[in-house]
Amino acid sequence: MMLHRRLLLVLAASGLVLAGCATTPTTGEHPPIVFVHGNGDSASLWQSSVWRFESNGWPRERLHAIDLPYPLARDEDGKAQPGRSSTAEHTAYLKSEVDKVLQATGASRVVLVANSRGGYAVRNYIQNGGGSARVSHAILGGTPNHGVWAIKGFREANEFSGNGPFLTGLNAPKNAAGDEVTGPVKWLTLRSDNNDKFAQPDGLWIGAKGTPTNVSFEGPALKGATNLVLPRVDHRETSFSPAAFEATYRFITGKNPQTLTIQPNSPLVLNGKITGLGLRPTDPASGNYSNNLPLPGAQLAVYATDAATGARLGNAVHNKTVGADGLWGPFTAQTGTPYEFVISAPGYATTHIYRSPFPRSSSLIHLRADRPADADKSAKSSITLTRPRGYFDAMRDKMSFDGKALPGVPPAGAGVSSSKINLSQDGVRPIAAEFNGEKITGRTWPAADNHLVVLELTY
Repeated sequence: MMLHRRLLLVLAASGLVLAGCATTPTTGEHPPIVFVHGNGDSASLWQSSVWRFESNGWPRERLHAIDLPYPLARDEDGKAQPGRSSTAEHTAYLKSEVDKVLQATGASRVVLVANSRGGYAVRNYIQNGGGSARVSHAILGGTPNHGVWAIKGFREANEFSGNGPFLTGLNAPKNAAGDEVTGPVKWLTLRSDNNDKFAQPDGLWIGAKGTPTNVSFEGPALKGATNLVLPRVDHRETSFSPAAFEATYRFITGKNPQTLTIQPNSPLVLNGKITGLGLRPTDPASGNYSNNLPLPGAQLAVYATDAATGARLGNAVHNKTVGADGLWGPFTAQTGTPYEFVISAPGYATTHIYRSPFPRSSSLIHLRADRPADADKSAKSSITLTRPRGYFDAMRDKMSFDGKALPGVPPAGAGVSSSKINLSQDGVRPIAAEFNGEKITGRTWPAADNHLVVLELTY
């Protein structure tokens, strides 16, 4: 009982309750693909994946990434919880989006590509929501198909429990061979060999080091599917890495992609949503939760910046007060130019987001207004380096933040996707980060004037 209580407290505090070859598709050479993000995430994580499909000739209008309004799972799946979604709500939203894509494209089936929790909705839709007649291929990256934990009596009402009712229902044998997947859909799972924080036999990443989770590295694999191992990738890279794209493309089409490199295009037009954060209604002091709802009335200014110093190169090149849809564009960007996106909205800090140059057009450049954490309010400047499409691995990646090792990143394992520096010195100066060749330079805006700085990696 003490172990169960300790795990519950740690998970609640940290937000870790998810924070072969196929035949050619029957829906044509380029079937519509619907991308499904993971727990607490948004459609924006598929940005580089969409670019890679486009770079291999996939029509942009046949690539659709969904935005679940409330992307965090409930603590107990069957109990309503403000700002969170149940498995039933998740599945119903996916079904609605698939119906829209089929109607818009005239196709009879779609391909579903999902990361992490998104794979649960895909499986539930195909098995229990009529999706088996509307889906040709299902590709699941890093989905914890046998749970993040499988501890008897511990949080079994949560959808991530391997011995809870949701996953035991999905994993029940479908035929005499004991297959866990539903036909006639063709299934592919992609997993790490041992570097996925949510497929670990030890409870380190759920705050219980030394405690068996009863889940193995093979937890994402499914009997009856094609199961591929991508060496050393982390939880998100099971979907968003070049290796994941290559395996996904080959599974859908039966052939290798022509290129793994994102090909530039012109004109370079960017767009996306501005979203915010919700306060937890039951306990506002406990902090914020992620949602993908538009933030109407937010103001955005975009500045071209100097790659070496982060300084603005003149006046804003784009301004907009967003409406009910939250869209901040379209904005025609310059090839090879890094940009600073500045969001201002009531109840939020002025949020400065720095990005490296964009190679292609995208409508998935979502931006989130932020609030300072209580622990950061005494800093002169607070700067966060974030990698939305992967984690930081000190043993694998070449990286630096303000010329040093990344604070908060452990010496081994890939379980952290952001790093924060709180400066104690006054003044505005350049602050740079590098990750495996991608470089971003921002400025240290003063926290005393309610500014926050984010350096956001693309790859």
